Amino acid sequence: MLREIESSGESRRKWMLAVFREAAKKHARNSKYQFWTHENHAEYIYSNKFIRQKLDYIHFNPVRAEIVTNPEEYRYSSAANYAGEVGLLKVEVLTTKWKTYS
Repeated sequence: MLREIESSGESRRKWMLAVFREAAKKHARNSKYQFWTHENHAEYIYSNKFIRQKLDYIHFNPVRAEIVTNPEEYRYSSAANYAGEVGLLKVEVLTTKWKTYS
């Protein structure tokens, strides 16, 4: 991701790299850029059950924040695609069904 930003013609490139560079100064393990927050870390996705857990977590965030009643109502989520509806973006739906639909 950082290589793409560094080599792209993105208009915000310099600003983004400056933000990532500044964040790296606050973290001893990084010498150049801090892209993710300190709390984020990669996780190995090892089963369909684990994938569903992560999808549920992501899709239910707007519900927990009381922005929407059902996950598929949140415009900027792939939950609508998983509900069999048309979402804002084209999404490759994994072979799992959305909980609020049978």
